[in-house]
Amino acid sequence: MRTPFKHLAPLYETAKSRILLLDGAMGTALQNYRLEEAEYRGDMFQDHNSDLKGNQDILNLTRPDVIQAIHEAYLEAGADIIETNTFNATRISQADYGTEESAYEINRAGAMLAREAADKLSKSTGQQRFVAGALGPMNKTLSVSPDIDDPAYRAVSFDEVKDAYKEAVAGLLEGGVDYFLIETIFDTLNAKAAIVAIGELGEELGRELPLALSMTVTDLSGRTLSGQTVEAFWNSVRHARPISVGLNCAFGAQDLRPFVRELSRYADTLICAYPNAGLPDELGEYTETPDVTASELGEWAKSGFLNIVGGCCGTTPDHIRAIANAINGLSPRTVPEAESALRLSGLEALTVSS
Repeated sequence: MRTPFKHLAPLYETAKSRILLLDGAMGTALQNYRLEEAEYRGDMFQDHNSDLKGNQDILNLTRPDVIQAIHEAYLEAGADIIETNTFNATRISQADYGTEESAYEINRAGAMLAREAADKLSKSTGQQRFVAGALGPMNKTLSVSPDIDDPAYRAVSFDEVKDAYKEAVAGLLEGGVDYFLIETIFDTLNAKAAIVAIGELGEELGRELPLALSMTVTDLSGRTLSGQTVEAFWNSVRHARPISVGLNCAFGAQDLRPFVRELSRYADTLICAYPNAGLPDELGEYTETPDVTASELGEWAKSGFLNIVGGCCGTTPDHIRAIANAINGLSPRTVPEAESALRLSGLEALTVSS
């Protein structure tokens, strides 16, 4: 496995001996604070002309104390890696709230909050923690038309998506992230735009920037919303040489298991998986308890699927603490060597061995 990033050497070294722990959901934790419109606005957006409640990323600027407290809770639960609160912090997604001009600063502030929390615990424990800069999938897609009467129509161009990601990446980098996590990928073309954005910024800075990738499947057939299988997705993005690849969201651990197992067989990099706490009930609530989630993920670890594991929607610090106990002492997955082959992808994968 290629390990070119000196600042990530401790992460790679730790990954040789144990499974690393990622944090859990930000949204679930924020719900417990029951923040109202005034708290989303703060002083900075007091006179903003549209509602901001629900824009969790803006809280990096208006309630940084809440975001930092959540990061600290996950770190205290055992997380080795925490994600920035920037899932919807691109200019394109922030346009829904009229806050697109704040996109860069939201990302920078989100990275700084996570960095401060991670460094604080690293210093007190002597064990390094890491920050992943979260890049969500956006609310506009490059592969699927939003107009059922015009399949060729796209609401956004590749360059617009790439430029929006590049702005976010620049803010995250200035704020101090260790690597970029392109996550909840349901449209591979959007992810490719993010990959290009990271590559362009790296070229301008004269250095390679590390990234990780996490796809999401939309049904039990194991395909993304744009139709790709797990293997086809990997063939589409492995050229980016991610430090990890995996799956998140969509399902609970039980339903996500076969797709993580499949990817773990052939991906020649670390596997990172973080499922939901089951499926939401009729009220949209995630009710799977920490012990159930931890039991499922402990079985994944025993089966040799994992290098990094955490939680997505519905998971809490209690879930992360339970997962930490479930994987304690279990060996990480051995990263396979990639065989020489021609690997192609459309919706399906095609591998031609030499």
